[in-house]
Amino acid sequence: MSDHAHKDVARHVKIYVWVFAALLVGTLFTVALNSIHFDSMRVTVAIALAVAVVKAGLVAGFFMHLTSERKAIYAILGFTMFFFLGLMFLTILANADFPPQTVTH
Repeated sequence: MSDHAHKDVARHVKIYVWVFAALLVGTLFTVALNSIHFDSMRVTVAIALAVAVVKAGLVAGFFMHLTSERKAIYAILGFTMFFFLGLMFLTILANADFPPQTVTH
């Protein structure tokens, strides 16, 4: 293996180690968040989802090599996110839409 290829591999390994460390910190933060009790459960869920989105972005970007892909991949990813957020919005909107005289527990 040439010296240039060895340096290139070492650079990629260094990036993967940093991404792994960031994922580990995100996981530890999520676990620590479980012991902290906020006034609202929604705040806890929002923070946990934000950490999960960052971790998913790191995995998709570096381990799945999306940082070096073409623009078409990003367009497909953007459409996927758009429809996912739309379905989540509709789910949340439907959660408050009960027929009259419905008893919830």
